[in-house]
Amino acid sequence: MAAAAALARLEQKQSRAWGPTSQDSIRNQVRKELQAEATVSGSPEAPGTNVVSEPREEGSAHLAVPGVYFTCPLTGATLRKDQRDARIKEAILSHFSTDPVAASIMKIHTFNKDRDRVKLGVDTIAKYLDNIHLHPEEEKYRKIKLQNKVFQERINCLEGTHEFFEAIGFQKVLLPIQDQEDPEEFYVLSETTLAQPQSLERHKEQLLAAEPVRAKLDRQRRVFQPSPLASQFELPGDFFNLTAEEIKREQRLRSDAVERLSVLRTKAMREKEEQRGLRKYTYTLLRVRLPDGCLLQGTFYARERLGAVYGFVREALHSDWLPFELLASGGQKLSEDENLALNECGLVPSALLTFSWDMAVLEDIKAAGVEPDAILKPELLSAIEKLS
Repeated sequence: MAAAAALARLEQKQSRAWGPTSQDSIRNQVRKELQAEATVSGSPEAPGTNVVSEPREEGSAHLAVPGVYFTCPLTGATLRKDQRDARIKEAILSHFSTDPVAASIMKIHTFNKDRDRVKLGVDTIAKYLDNIHLHPEEEKYRKIKLQNKVFQERINCLEGTHEFFEAIGFQKVLLPIQDQEDPEEFYVLSETTLAQPQSLERHKEQLLAAEPVRAKLDRQRRVFQPSPLASQFELPGDFFNLTAEEIKREQRLRSDAVERLSVLRTKAMREKEEQRGLRKYTYTLLRVRLPDGCLLQGTFYARERLGAVYGFVREALHSDWLPFELLASGGQKLSEDENLALNECGLVPSALLTFSWDMAVLEDIKAAGVEPDAILKPELLSAIEKLS
């Protein structure tokens, strides 16, 4: 409706300015495209088509999922999307009381967001430790001047580095400087640590191999009874990069984009625009309809690969060794071997997939006189819900 209104404004404006021109043919083509799109959008819901409503506030009735949640890898706690960074930092800091070396390494890699700067700092620390390991008799390598330019620019600027030096056996000491009145602060390696060079080498390898501590996306796996509402999704705002207000504002701006209606877009141009739109989504909610009509639901990153969905489904199966296929709406086969992201397959911000056993294998099982077991594991079926 907004596009049609914008087209009408364009026709009035251009007719006053130029009268009938070659723009008429372009407008006619645009009108045909608008009519075609209106026909599709107004048609009855096709089997397997996912209907996504405007994002609602969390806590609204009938949300398909209450929000996006994560699991802290250190504590196992479930975290809301807006809590994850703060809670992971708290968990790392609390780890200092039990393992200060591991905690300081996690702090270096997690608290500092500039990955290039972290790598430079970590490589510099590793160089310090290598010099001690290669030249254990030379005292100069056991002392690090804190006001040294390299130390200040590469290490002092990173959170967690001071805790790391102290945890592996360095001590802060004020030492006199030749031809200088005031002493300066150094990190000096303790004699106890110097006598255990293998520990320094081990800590260095741990520092180099570490990665940032990231919260793991909680799949929020749920199982629903067969339902005609399987393809309808009411999603909370967590599933969108933009807030609900920003989405509404963008819709208003698009409705006024008259120039787009006056340009004949090719199919390739439209597909390119659709792909740009799909990349706006960070998460997606997927439902898999099983042969008995039951629904298996889970949350995924939009950039995750199809293999992650296959793995999620396989973990829920009672006979997880049996081969199966997943089909998108329209019967399109989604191959586990394809290295495609979910957003590249158009499976965002939600989608209903269809599960299908490998029929050849299923026939072999039946021919052997064996009846297939229940599709899902008993513990999942015992917690089955009604979709509303």
